Amino acid sequence: QVQLDESGGGLVQAGDSLRLSCAASGRTISDYAMSWFRQAPGKERDVVAAINYRGISTYYADPVKGRFTISRDNAKNTVYLQMNSLKPEDTAVYYCAAAATWGAYARPHTWGQGTQVTVSS
Repeated sequence: QVQLDESGGGLVQAGDSLRLSCAASGRTISDYAMSWFRQAPGKERDVVAAINYRGISTYYADPVKGRFTISRDNAKNTVYLQMNSLKPEDTAVYYCAAAATWGAYARPHTWGQGTQVTVSS
């Protein structure tokens, strides 16, 4: 079973950038489709971005299109989320997740513990 460990969150101002990292252990992430989710207080956990096994196919939720970029380095067993032009509404706990197939990226079987991102106005 793969274990996921997110890092890179923090407190930033609107317009700033952050890069989240998700380091995997236990198994190679090349076996999985990888996703980033976020959950704001009082709201559901929603998928933000996803990437398939070789990084050829990606998905972005409408609120982050053009601002966020998901990438993966299978050799380093790490997935990234580059977040630019951050807005206060991006404030949430961000979770890395692994899914068995690309079609299941929104229904992952493994989650990280989450990292807090706070964007001040």
